[in-house]
Amino acid sequence: MIQTLATTFDDARLFVPDVFADDRGYFKETWSAPKYAALGLAMEWVQDSCSRSSRNVIRGLHYDFRMAKFVQCLKGRIFDVIVDLRRDSATYLRWEGFELSESNHHQLFVPAGFGHGFLALEDGVIVHYKNSVPYDAAHEGAVSWRNPRIGVRWPLSGEPRLSPKDAAVPEGFLP
Repeated sequence: MIQTLATTFDDARLFVPDVFADDRGYFKETWSAPKYAALGLAMEWVQDSCSRSSRNVIRGLHYDFRMAKFVQCLKGRIFDVIVDLRRDSATYLRWEGFELSESNHHQLFVPAGFGHGFLALEDGVIVHYKNSVPYDAAHEGAVSWRNPRIGVRWPLSGEPRLSPKDAAVPEGFLP
């Protein structure tokens, strides 16, 4: 049975799917609409994406206020971060971090209105995302990974590696 783990946020949830492991490896369903709907997550996903990252790569914090995400790490380990960017929310600008890995099988549901990003904790990390709306650069925004009003405590060991786009986000910017 799929486990649901609590988060700081009422709308965000952490899931652990059934994993059937033996000496050959393991098998798991990464998504089953009826099973997750029974747990209160009835979503229609319209796009799947995948990224590969090296150690100390930070991707994010990105947002698209229309988009919910379902995130899991298929290879390696990441420190995954969500931040509430909904201005009318009681938890506005609060963040929470989670370790998602190929061994813990944790899956994170990121509601629309949240910023999302992650730090690759090792080389060769592969992250899989399901998106509730198609990616559209016109709707995407970013908040600096080191925005002082948010104050994420990233478990970095060395200098972060950022895309030019993420490095250019002003540290104090909030949407």
